[in-house]
Amino acid sequence: MKHRETVKKSLNHLATKVSIDFGSTAVTGIHVSIVEELRRHYGLEDKPVKVVEPYQMLGKVDDDLKAAIGIATEGVMARNTFFGFPLEDWKPFTLPWGQEVLVPGMFNTKKDGNGDLLIYPEGDTSIEPSGRMPTAGFFFDSIIRQEPIIEEELDPGNNTEEFAPLGPVDIAHYSNEVKRASGTGRAVVASFPGGGIGDIALVPAPFMKHPKGIRDITEWYISLVGRKDYVHAVFERQTDIALENLKTLYGEVGDGIDVLFLCGTDFGTQTSSFCSTDTFRELYMPYYKKMTNWIGKHTEWKVFKHSCGAVFDFVPLFIEAGFDILNPVQLSAAGMDPVALKKEYGDDMVFWGGGVDTQKTLPFGSPKEVREEVLARLEILSRDGGFVFNTIHNIQAKTPVENVVAMIEAVHEFNGE
Repeated sequence: MKHRETVKKSLNHLATKVSIDFGSTAVTGIHVSIVEELRRHYGLEDKPVKVVEPYQMLGKVDDDLKAAIGIATEGVMARNTFFGFPLEDWKPFTLPWGQEVLVPGMFNTKKDGNGDLLIYPEGDTSIEPSGRMPTAGFFFDSIIRQEPIIEEELDPGNNTEEFAPLGPVDIAHYSNEVKRASGTGRAVVASFPGGGIGDIALVPAPFMKHPKGIRDITEWYISLVGRKDYVHAVFERQTDIALENLKTLYGEVGDGIDVLFLCGTDFGTQTSSFCSTDTFRELYMPYYKKMTNWIGKHTEWKVFKHSCGAVFDFVPLFIEAGFDILNPVQLSAAGMDPVALKKEYGDDMVFWGGGVDTQKTLPFGSPKEVREEVLARLEILSRDGGFVFNTIHNIQAKTPVENVVAMIEAVHEFNGE
């Protein structure tokens, strides 16, 4: 059976072999250093890996590596990166840990007095940097650049200036990318900008030169309680623009997309949640439902919802909000029992991830422990379909490559391959 058909069976909760996803989204990827090690392990061409998501330093998983791993998905990303520049005009770059890679032409950096690596929005070094990679780090953190808040001058338009109708260049990008991805025989997973209502990863706007409005993460969470009218106004405007862009996108690519990554807003922490379920229902759900209702009425797309953390109590709300897929299924968080998740919600929600713990087992366990955990998770989560294999979020730097290989081999063992 072809990869795309197998994934679609899983998405429709039909029993089938377990499909593997790595690299289709910014939350199911592999750190650039591990991509290089995997290429070396599989004896593939020795060449610099492209950094396709510079914020988290994710590496491009080329077709030869996809074939070696058995990846069943093909990603379609937005034209611009998290720092606001496009993936083009590739140039060589040496990362702080000595790895030679290729980065986009507007990947412009400098080191500060501490040796931290600073990166600039849209590659413009004439303004303040928007990201920082600490000297001992392996990815960037956003730099908070919020201007002083004057309550009476707060304008919801300032927090939505990054959202705009898709222009001709972006439309052409999606059209070409979906056609390319459809020709691979893998399931097409498209990431759509603008649907991430309240995504705190986007609040600091590292992609903007001069962000205005509420751009500090702490201040944003305070606003969920103290500035509800403002937050509603932001969400309403963002949703209206997103709906128009969804219509434009569908008119251009139709059902060439199998999965739409709509939202990456996190609602869970390691031990609890960022807000109550009542706050989710009041502030977030109405806007999610506007988008998912349109998608469900007009397309065949399955809608992908990313949320880290302890979100067991949020899953029925995600389902009610119209999401079909939950990622990363952080089973290491409080209350995220895989048996209970599958029993309670497995008929209505596809679990995309949860295949192995990336906080402990994968980076610090033995290959034997990795294999055992993967097989145990597969036995629970893949029963009767409704599961696509991925780790719990991206595979991080310093993860032993032998553990990554043990994980991949365990999936194929489970499939009888």
